[in-house]
Amino acid sequence: MFFVVNKYLLRKRFVGITLWPFVIMKSPDLKNDQVFINHEQIHLRQQSELLVLPFFLFYGLEYLYRLIQYKDRYIAYKNISFEREAYANEKQLDYLKERKYCAWRKYL
Repeated sequence: MFFVVNKYLLRKRFVGITLWPFVIMKSPDLKNDQVFINHEQIHLRQQSELLVLPFFLFYGLEYLYRLIQYKDRYIAYKNISFEREAYANEKQLDYLKERKYCAWRKYL
């Protein structure tokens, strides 16, 4: 995992994004935020399970589906299965040690 700090690459509501193997964040202080780092590490695991490019294809297609479903960009984003898994487990700092392969599927 490589950290990149750049506040201009992210939209207003977002503080970070993971683009394997990089974690892009708005503030260098986020490197010390264990919950943020755990959330992004969950995304790194998801991306590696799907061999990166298929992850982004699936992510984009699910976002479009959720956008049609909810008619709101932020609600659509929050309901993507990958995000649901990451948000649901970001505070469990040992989650990745016990996480099952492709655990994001149960959030579809």
